[in-house]
Amino acid sequence: MSDSARAFVPGHITGFFSPHPDDDPTKAGSRGAGLTLTDGVEVTVTPSEEPRMLLNGEELTVDSVENVLRTLDAGAVVEAETPLPLGAGFGVSGAMALGTALATNRLFDRKLSENELVTIAHGAEVQAGTGLGDVVAQARGGVPIRLEPGAPGHNLLDAIPARARIEYLNLGQLSTAEVLAGDTDLLEEAGKRALSRVVKEPTLTSFIYASRRFAREADLLTPEVTRVVEDVIDAGGQASMAMLGETVFALGTGLSDAGYDASVCGTHPAGAMLK
Repeated sequence: MSDSARAFVPGHITGFFSPHPDDDPTKAGSRGAGLTLTDGVEVTVTPSEEPRMLLNGEELTVDSVENVLRTLDAGAVVEAETPLPLGAGFGVSGAMALGTALATNRLFDRKLSENELVTIAHGAEVQAGTGLGDVVAQARGGVPIRLEPGAPGHNLLDAIPARARIEYLNLGQLSTAEVLAGDTDLLEEAGKRALSRVVKEPTLTSFIYASRRFAREADLLTPEVTRVVEDVIDAGGQASMAMLGETVFALGTGLSDAGYDASVCGTHPAGAMLK
């Protein structure tokens, strides 16, 4: 056994989604579409009899990561480094789960396939209540469209064949678990309409329009997010809200042109990978 193993998982911004719960976490998930990001999460796994988790040097508990280690029967210290905020719509918990699964498989020689590891990470996040579609999108990379929910073997993925510069501005956090625990009828109907639009016209322009309409119809826009999105549109750009977080993302230089000091990255051309 080596001393440690590392994996990189791209961040993921969901533009719109419809939740699809199931008693079987490998079948549960969401339909929708999003952007994977070159800003992501680097996960290092080291064997340890005293398991711990650290994010940017601070110790914390991430239920999805605990679930992965339990499933793989591994004791380890999991260290994650990322420029992305936790709980703000960037798929950080999903990235930590998937990165842990990939690195633990190598480190402890579990001999599992990629689909098996994605299934473990996806199920771990569903059980933790922190996400429904980030893991499968992060495993694929690009601009993925989730046509059917669930882990590999159940889901169906396509993608928008494009790459783009992405700007984002985080204004705060939203609880995925709390949103999904409420009445999801609006989410389901708005998500279906958004997905239909993007399937008919799989372009980044169609995606950003569908995302913005979804956020409005699902009643998820906060006043601050609304103000920033409107500023971007007034400046001639296109922006929407990351699901689920009080974060605005824009194509190209949309936020910069509107006068905001935004973080800049790009869509990631590939999925999660070992380093």
